[in-house]
Amino acid sequence: MSSTELRVIGADDWEDFRAVRLEALADAPDAFGATLAEASAQPPEVWRERAAGPGPVVLAFADHGPVAMGGLFVPDASDDAFVWGMWVRPTFRGDGVAARILERLLEHADRVGRPVVLHVSQGNDSARRLYERHGFVTTGEVQPLREGSPVLIDTMRRR
Repeated sequence: MSSTELRVIGADDWEDFRAVRLEALADAPDAFGATLAEASAQPPEVWRERAAGPGPVVLAFADHGPVAMGGLFVPDASDDAFVWGMWVRPTFRGDGVAARILERLLEHADRVGRPVVLHVSQGNDSARRLYERHGFVTTGEVQPLREGSPVLIDTMRRR
């Protein structure tokens, strides 16, 4: 098992966040609503804001920097919290890193008393299994990943 350290990041960690997010978008373009081109064009201020919340952004660090990520969006305008951006570098998959990140996000949602929702691309069976192991069920709501995309995403809600 590879050794990783989880950290909830803040605005000052935006460069690590940007690096792992761009790697995720390049590795798994059909898993995210944003595209690599869109994200690459964002200025540092946008990355600082995203890294700062609302809600925690968790990065997993190994020897050479960030290797995994996940976030929890906790907007004032909703009763729900939303898991977003879950991704693990392929060489670190299977070590439980994604489960540890998800558990950290769910602990935060429980502390603030929010039900949790997420989207998962159809065909991403390993992510779906992870979410199901953590109490998520499919709601039946299906939508395109992004405008013009043939990829469909399912909404899942934690029981």
